[in-house]
Amino acid sequence: MEVLKTVKEVQDKVASLRSSGAEIGFVPTMGALHQGHLSLVGQCIADNDICIVSIFVNPTQFNNKEDLIKYPRTLERDSQYLEEAGVDFIFAPSEEEIYPEPDTRQFDFGQIDKVMEGVHRPGHFNGVAQVVSRLFDIVKPDRAYFGEKDFQQLAIIRAMVKQLALPVQIVPMPIVREASGLALSSRNERLTAKQKDIAVNISETLFESRQWMKSLPVQDTIKKVTDRLNSFDELSVEYYEIVDGYTLQPVKEWDDAAYIVGCIAVFCGEVRLIDNIVYKG
Repeated sequence: MEVLKTVKEVQDKVASLRSSGAEIGFVPTMGALHQGHLSLVGQCIADNDICIVSIFVNPTQFNNKEDLIKYPRTLERDSQYLEEAGVDFIFAPSEEEIYPEPDTRQFDFGQIDKVMEGVHRPGHFNGVAQVVSRLFDIVKPDRAYFGEKDFQQLAIIRAMVKQLALPVQIVPMPIVREASGLALSSRNERLTAKQKDIAVNISETLFESRQWMKSLPVQDTIKKVTDRLNSFDELSVEYYEIVDGYTLQPVKEWDDAAYIVGCIAVFCGEVRLIDNIVYKG
């Protein structure tokens, strides 16, 4: 496995690999890797001749500077995980390599970035689109792998690929959970042991709400989930929305769409966690 630091190194490697007919898979990450990331890596290795993983904490997608400062950076440990997994190349660039000049592009995603995360993290998805499109331009992968835990981000990336007519296949991968049910996240590292025990209530409540939907209307299900989670010490629901899984627009009735997903953001202490659950589809 090689660790590449510059855009030129990546482009030279990719050009050489392409000339020999290799198919290239790509997993963009911000590091602090866990089994969720490694599930993407495993699928990438299985599907492609070459697997490239990027590790870059992208400043343009953080609307909270404190969150950017506190985001875990564990390149040495991440590199060990990726070498053991069988990755061919890590791309670990500096900010100057990715943004030699400020990226001033503004993307228009219609309504899909105006809800949920888009409301509470203004500018976040524009930053995601900036960095992912930049990485795609550098790596030029055949396939790129993203986790369904970041459900809205996945929709944004698909929309961006379509808008820019990029020749890359987006491969979604299911949420990976701890044995407790808690969705794996790099932010889990910031939870104390006690907070981790409390945070398990997020997934437990979502799983239980699949039963509630059989007898409760949509709005009552939202209220029950929210009230239940807010009743736990240190948990505070930022939003819980039940949406059409394709448009991401809220549904009012369970029959409003064939694909319905519940998406949630919850603070556990100062750590913001997201999760989702499929109700239909």
